[in-house]
Amino acid sequence: MSQQNQLKFSPEVFGYPLLFVLVLWIVYWFEARFNINFNPYGIYPRTVSGLRGIIFSPFIHGSLKHLFNNSVPLFVLTAALFYFYRDIRWKVLLLGLLFTGIATWAIGRPSLHIGASGVVYLLASFLFFKGIFSKQYQLTALALAVVFLYGGMLWYVFPVNPDISWEGHLSGFFVGLVFAFLFKGNPIERKKYEWERDDYVPENDPFLQQFDENGNFIELPKEPVENPVPSSIKEKLAEENRKVVKIVYSLKKKDKDKSK
Repeated sequence: MSQQNQLKFSPEVFGYPLLFVLVLWIVYWFEARFNINFNPYGIYPRTVSGLRGIIFSPFIHGSLKHLFNNSVPLFVLTAALFYFYRDIRWKVLLLGLLFTGIATWAIGRPSLHIGASGVVYLLASFLFFKGIFSKQYQLTALALAVVFLYGGMLWYVFPVNPDISWEGHLSGFFVGLVFAFLFKGNPIERKKYEWERDDYVPENDPFLQQFDENGNFIELPKEPVENPVPSSIKEKLAEENRKVVKIVYSLKKKDKDKSK
């Protein structure tokens, strides 16, 4: 297995996702501290001024609750992307952010759309579908973990709440699904066993040599032991290693008292 295709932890697996989330909190703190409203920089569908929101909208949030609800899944899913898909992580994240914003701009209601929830749906969709399509147990397990943790988010790609940008959720979900198809190849090289190699010769396999052509087990003759140690030498070595404890008793008679 090549070194490039091995799963390997590095500080950037947590570093970049943490930095991404930290920027969101800094932007929100800046708004609250200096009484500035960045909401007009969100996506306003099908307007020229609304195009700037494609870049800026993921960093803008309307409330502390809105920011917190996006921060935790954004950190977890981005860290998973950076660990399991290190070769394509920046492409998925940056291009996904761009295309999610464009799709939201194209299909959204005439209102301001802000928040990183579209990116969250992008990552969840990509990690799930890519893991299922890969047919590798590590990535499939990751896909199932995503469903277990964030499967309930699926309802919000539908217009169940007029205060939520379901168009942004749907856009991220669709872009993640498309990326799962477009980015071919598996980030983890499948382990090949000895019998799967091209240079494998069944006749040289020690295990198969224990069976005849009909599959019956045959007992192979035991190989002679080279340079056996003579039994006399073994006994001599055992005698030398045996510790003998010798106890010697001496009896001393007590002199009788002399007569007065």
